[in-house]
Amino acid sequence: MTPAIVLLEQKKVEFEVLSYQHDPASTQFGLEAVTKLNLNAQQVFKTLILENTDNQLIVAVTPVAQQVNLKQLAKACGVKKVHMAAAQKVQNSTGYILGGVSPLGQKKRLKTFIHKTASQFDVIYVSAGKRGLEIALSPNDLITLSNAQLADF
Repeated sequence: MTPAIVLLEQKKVEFEVLSYQHDPASTQFGLEAVTKLNLNAQQVFKTLILENTDNQLIVAVTPVAQQVNLKQLAKACGVKKVHMAAAQKVQNSTGYILGGVSPLGQKKRLKTFIHKTASQFDVIYVSAGKRGLEIALSPNDLITLSNAQLADF
């Protein structure tokens, strides 16, 4: 049971947990989930933690098959630049390790942006907070629970 799953149960949100055997040699965590669970890559979203020029952490939830456009994300955040946060900062702030960062149930609530394509689907998949564990849920529920904004980045 992860903090993300606990939160979903507490809020009585409809969701499904999917699991697969994570390969420790894999570093493409989201694409591994797509392959092993036979999912549409456009519906599987990775959770990235970035840092802005004010040293504030932000969450970007984006399709696994895409790269984040850092300039567009910075613009959405209202800052000049963003960059990937260091692994230790990510773990300290979220309580999750890289490859298992969920946009839900983080230790500290961070400003969250979800790629606008999420709204095209009835169900999207995000990390459940552990490598090899995904959550299927409505993008609207994810937006509400994470207090997120949809953005194009």
